[in-house]
Amino acid sequence: MVRGSVRVAAVILTTSIAFSGMTITADAASATSVLPSGGVDLTIAKGNTLENITTDVSGSALQIQSILEPAAVEAAVAQEEKAREEAQFRNLVIAQVNDYVNVRSIASEEGEIIGKLYDDSVGTFISEENGWYQISSGSVTGYVKAEYCVTGEAAIELARQVGTRIATVTTTTLKVRTEPSLDASVLGLVPIDDDLVVLEETEDWVKVDIEEGIGWVSTDYVSLHTEFVQAESKEEEERRLAKEAEERRKALEAASARVTQSQSSSGSGSSANYSVGSGSEMGVAVAEYALQFVGNPYVYGGTSLTEGADCSGFVMSVYANFGVSLPHSSSADRSQGYAVDGLENAQPGDLICYSGHVALYIGNGQIVHASTAKTGIIVSNADYKKILAIRRIF
Repeated sequence: MVRGSVRVAAVILTTSIAFSGMTITADAASATSVLPSGGVDLTIAKGNTLENITTDVSGSALQIQSILEPAAVEAAVAQEEKAREEAQFRNLVIAQVNDYVNVRSIASEEGEIIGKLYDDSVGTFISEENGWYQISSGSVTGYVKAEYCVTGEAAIELARQVGTRIATVTTTTLKVRTEPSLDASVLGLVPIDDDLVVLEETEDWVKVDIEEGIGWVSTDYVSLHTEFVQAESKEEEERRLAKEAEERRKALEAASARVTQSQSSSGSGSSANYSVGSGSEMGVAVAEYALQFVGNPYVYGGTSLTEGADCSGFVMSVYANFGVSLPHSSSADRSQGYAVDGLENAQPGDLICYSGHVALYIGNGQIVHASTAKTGIIVSNADYKKILAIRRIF
């Protein structure tokens, strides 16, 4: 089932607080002096040493021209960011149900159902009334039963679990490095607009998960946000289902017209060594066709099934053989077709989306994908890393 997601931006404070060229006064008689710091409260205890401290002409104040210790600044920024995040998460209402909880027009089961808040989905708390929470989530504002949701202190840690921290690439080609340094070797390359799962953050670097392994990217070249699933209104659900049905119809028509051609085509490899699971006729045909290219090279930015393709180029070219147009972007593939809930429900031909990567499911818990320049097009276990989304085209 497709669910909308909301991006909650976290402020990234790149703090380089320099006092060169600035004059800041501090009362020499006080035990501590608080320096204005662009929103970050930093306290200088009496007895701490700052460089270049001079008495001004009045003799009653000090002129401070110095640079605060980077570690102190980073700690203060981290503390403020944590406090801001906790305040934000405390105000969330997070559904904890098997599937979804209805959002109603009034705080009663007699109220009209105006939307659905899916399991682990979030809304913003507005008020509480007789065991109901009034929330705002996506385009929906209404009431959910409090017994099926958590909010307040309980929501803080849960929000970190159900939310996915994402770094979206903002430069044409992002270099992912083995260490958080521009001097470190390049682990892999990621194209613009791709989404990477964030594992760790510092002031200037983010640890991310890519196909080649765990690496680091500069915060100068990504935008950071936390993704949460949000409510879907009744009207949005109806429009989504109609759109998905029409897209499936068109994809099936296009594939049916070309399935004979695709089955008779051959790549440089063979699918004889791999078992394709059961599923729709078209999905199985896609998987069998894709397997013919196992062993062919990986080429960053490539789309050739024989001369070389990257992960999304491989998926795009396989489906192009069936008359279906997909984007050359692993991030954009996360919104193609319609959602499949869980790997246990995946069928051959489904898109399996990961952090900065996409593959084709072939059944029996396996995928075929253009993995890395070192491995080329290979077959792997589908659960070899965290799955972000599963999408079905047919």
